[in-house]
Amino acid sequence: MNRLHLHVRVPELPASISFYRALFGVEPTVRKDDYAKWMLDDPAVNFAISTQGSTVGLDHVGIQVDSVEELAVLAGRLRAAGEEVVDQVGASCCYARSDKAWIRDPAGLAWETFHTFGEATTYGEDAAPRAADTGGACCAPGVAAVRPAEAAACC
Repeated sequence: MNRLHLHVRVPELPASISFYRALFGVEPTVRKDDYAKWMLDDPAVNFAISTQGSTVGLDHVGIQVDSVEELAVLAGRLRAAGEEVVDQVGASCCYARSDKAWIRDPAGLAWETFHTFGEATTYGEDAAPRAADTGGACCAPGVAAVRPAEAAACC
């Protein structure tokens, strides 16, 4: 089963854990001093919050897959669309060990496609290169600069 992943930076972890505990009706699956994660089945989502970084709000979104084969298929689809994909093998981030493929959408939002295969003892900062345009996404390596957005009228 593929699972949607959302990671939100929060200003204060205890208040945010209390809010999301009430929203989801369950305790976090993982809880650290600077991080919490809920692996929910309904809705099927890997929802994480952390105090890491400087900008509060949506950090990145992603798709978590169950195998390296599924990750290869997903990354292949992104490459076939002509997008720049940055691979990470054996990344250590968010208290987990994962293989990843990162990309930015047309609006510049970082997308993480990943297969997790183990735990890590620290929040982590893997060795992948980072660029100024990553927007601070958790362990996100640099990908192409944000494409210019078209001006659009509100609503």
